[in-house]
Amino acid sequence: QVQLVESGGGLVQPGGSLRLSCAASGSLFSIYVMDWYRQAPGKQRELVASITGLGTTNYADSVKGRFTISRDNAKNTVYLQMDSLKPEDTAVYYCNTKIATMNYWGQGTQVTVSS
Repeated sequence: QVQLVESGGGLVQPGGSLRLSCAASGSLFSIYVMDWYRQAPGKQRELVASITGLGTTNYADSVKGRFTISRDNAKNTVYLQMDSLKPEDTAVYYCNTKIATMNYWGQGTQVTVSS
C-alpha cells in the first residue's frame, strides 16, 4: 500500500510559477516511477511528466521547456516545478505511481492560472 499526498497548488497569474510536491509512503520509493497527471474541467486526465528511480524524465509536449519534474529519494518526495504558467495549465494535478497491477493516486491539488 502506497499513500501519496500532493501540496503546493494555488492561484497564480499567467507567466508565474508554482512548485508542487508529492510525498509518498513506503520504503521502496527510490525505485518507483513517479508521474504527474492533470485533469482540466471537462477533459480527460493527461500525463504531464514522469521520472524514473534513476532520474530519467519525460514530458508532455505541452509543458516541455516550462515544467521540471524532480525527486528527492531521501525525502520520499517528487516535485513538479511549473514556470511560465498559462491559463490552459489550469487543472487539478495528481501524483501517481504504478506498482505491479496497482495504480496509486493522490487526492490532487488545484492549480489555477488566471489574471
